[in-house]
Amino acid sequence: MRMEDHKLGDRSAEGTAELNELCSHILSQRRMILVSNRGPVEHQMADGKPEPRRGSGGVVTSFSPLAHSHQFTWVSSAMSEGDRSVSGSGAGQALDSPLPGHKIRLRYVTTPRRAYHKYYNVICNPLLWFLQHYMWNPPHNPTVDASVHDAWETGYVAVNEAFAKAVVSEAGSRDERPVVLGHDYHLYLLPEFVRRDLPEATIQHHVHIPWPTPLYWNLIPRHIVGRICESLCAADIVGFQTAQDCRNFIDTVEEFVPEARVDRLAHVVELDSQVCYARVYAGSINVDEVQHIANAPRTLEYESRLSKDTGDATIVRIDRAEPNKNIVRGFRAYEHLLSEHPELKGRVKFLAFLVPSRTHLRQYQRYMEEVQQVIQQVNKAHGTRNWQPINAYMENNYAQAIAGMKLYDALLVNTLVEGMNLVAKEGPVVNKRDGVLVLSQSSGAHSQLAEGALSVAPTDIVGTAEALHKAITMPAAERKRRASLLYRLVCRHDNEDWLTTQFQDLADLL
Repeated sequence: MRMEDHKLGDRSAEGTAELNELCSHILSQRRMILVSNRGPVEHQMADGKPEPRRGSGGVVTSFSPLAHSHQFTWVSSAMSEGDRSVSGSGAGQALDSPLPGHKIRLRYVTTPRRAYHKYYNVICNPLLWFLQHYMWNPPHNPTVDASVHDAWETGYVAVNEAFAKAVVSEAGSRDERPVVLGHDYHLYLLPEFVRRDLPEATIQHHVHIPWPTPLYWNLIPRHIVGRICESLCAADIVGFQTAQDCRNFIDTVEEFVPEARVDRLAHVVELDSQVCYARVYAGSINVDEVQHIANAPRTLEYESRLSKDTGDATIVRIDRAEPNKNIVRGFRAYEHLLSEHPELKGRVKFLAFLVPSRTHLRQYQRYMEEVQQVIQQVNKAHGTRNWQPINAYMENNYAQAIAGMKLYDALLVNTLVEGMNLVAKEGPVVNKRDGVLVLSQSSGAHSQLAEGALSVAPTDIVGTAEALHKAITMPAAERKRRASLLYRLVCRHDNEDWLTTQFQDLADLL
């Protein structure tokens, strides 16, 4: 245990008490309804019966502590046949969560499969997700043809309205004043529809992915962007991961909603007498939970196995296999490192833990093929019969990934553009070797962690190789200083702090 752990533990207890007090205060006055596409409980069919399991995703993980301590309703999509079977049709009926320890109620939104396909597979991911991560190749994509216009109206708009109907149904009547917490790019139109039917509601919407500049938003039809901005302005608070995202949102509203009044200094937008505050809430991790997993028997077993694959120095990366994670350039930088420093061959290992993602989308299939090709090329060019430069583990295995984090001398996070990288925060709280974080300057985590990391431009292969070399040859005292600094930064701004800040802002509005 680090010497500062005791003080941080005291602060954690105080933070938990403050968060619970804030939640209790809000819930004593208002009903709270959390809304996200993916929910906290997924039902899988087994022997003809739906079996509940904990859902996945960042929102579920972030709000898990509250789900075990407070009563509120969570509205989400019926993602599986099991979800549909327990929810009925349409907005369904609220039911108590079947998971042990959960105090929440669940309400599933069941939409026609064709509408959901248009919403999720035409608008949400290929259009909005790629736009907001600057991942398009504009001379070639996207092409907003008639099918996209149709998917917007009969998919995205329709599904968002279905979510809003579920919220209204849960609230009970037009005169109710619930606190509605909407999440992410799947539900940009939720504030508009909820405000229309529940004018006295307190609405917060959190955007977990980057918000690009107005120039980039201009690549898609103005009526779509304008509708998104107008809807978000119907919220009382819109939360973003970084100050840059917040500024870009203000700029976008000014560009696409000319009738809105913008206060740049206060980060406030006023539209149709509705005041909307743009705020920064940088996502984080539950430190205690991550450390508990790091010391669990299954993780310790993986750690023992992986230790045999490490080198005198070990580079680690953990990513979903998505184009914005910049995995290929990371391996190219490692290849450059071996070419420039042949004395490192046989001594430095690269362990990559890659989770297949959205494998039904062709863009992701192609990217995974590129990743596999570069791994083979590097291993063939620099490996020997007794030593392979890269060991890749391509599976969704969180315990194994955490075990890998414990063993790094350099943790490579060279993402292109993203909301918030949590691997950059998980690594420093479990690592056992005073490992050095090599962090992309365009990562959402950079503004918080830059002081303790080695910063790199994500497209700079030479610069990334030099940073990796600096990381694995850094003097022990400097490694320890940086590792301790990162540990303190993550613990100070953990998931509890993220939630507390949001709930304090909500409480101030009541």
